[in-house]
Amino acid sequence: MTPQAPAPQPTRGHTARLRRGAALALLPLAVACGGGEGEGAAERKRAAAVTAAPEAGVVAPAKVEVIAGLTGCTAEIRIEAEELREGLCSTKQGDYRITTFPEERYKVTWLDTAAVYGGKYLVGTRWVVSARPELLEGFRARLGGTVQELRGIGPTASASFGP
Repeated sequence: MTPQAPAPQPTRGHTARLRRGAALALLPLAVACGGGEGEGAAERKRAAAVTAAPEAGVVAPAKVEVIAGLTGCTAEIRIEAEELREGLCSTKQGDYRITTFPEERYKVTWLDTAAVYGGKYLVGTRWVVSARPELLEGFRARLGGTVQELRGIGPTASASFGP
């Protein structure tokens, strides 16, 4: 029996390319399924116009790190791709994600895809904060944007199956 060489360990750059590749692979699917001009597209476009950050005096779009700082955390960047950057914040208040986009159309596609899962999100110009609903209003006071509720698909908790 011949000894096997150990499997090569991925480098930091390799891991980032894998994440970027995964994001790139999912984006066309999201665009194809979302259509971009669904039921909530016009509402999201109107909401994007209101993004001044009252407390900070900053107007978005902003970087993940800037938004994280305004919410009281240092974000751990989880996804670094051409279409988006996503950072994870872990604080005493709870965990939340900050996603920024280089163009508004990528944010619209992301929201169309997130609509499948439902939930509330804080949405600004080229950024989205995903957090527990009770955190969103506090963040809105610091970041601006609007809280949007997206409808999920599938059965609701009150649906009954069977007799």
